Amino acid sequence: QVQLVESGGGLVQAGGSLRLSCTASGRTFSNYNMAWFRQRPGKERESVAVIGYYGGRTDYADSVKGRFTISRDNAKNTVYLQMNSLKPEDTAVYYCAAESLKYGLFVNYNYWGQGTQVTVSS
Repeated sequence: QVQLVESGGGLVQAGGSLRLSCTASGRTFSNYNMAWFRQRPGKERESVAVIGYYGGRTDYADSVKGRFTISRDNAKNTVYLQMNSLKPEDTAVYYCAAESLKYGLFVNYNYWGQGTQVTVSS
């Protein structure tokens, strides 16, 4: 089992920045591909970014490419999502997720955090 806890959400004005963190416990962190998802109001959950075991591989949804950066620090068991140039449409609950075998934006992830709210005001 892997336990995931997100932090760093909050209220920010459009054009601003936030950095989300997700800290894992329970298993060897570097054995997991990590991803960020979000669920916008009234919409289904969608993948945002994914990072491989050691950070050498990343992929992003088109909607956030060039604005968001995913990274990880395996020594701290933490994955980050740096969000810049935020837009009101980025308002969502953001979740981190972990998957030990598969990599990608569109695979099923086995472990999930509880989510953190990000609200971007116009």
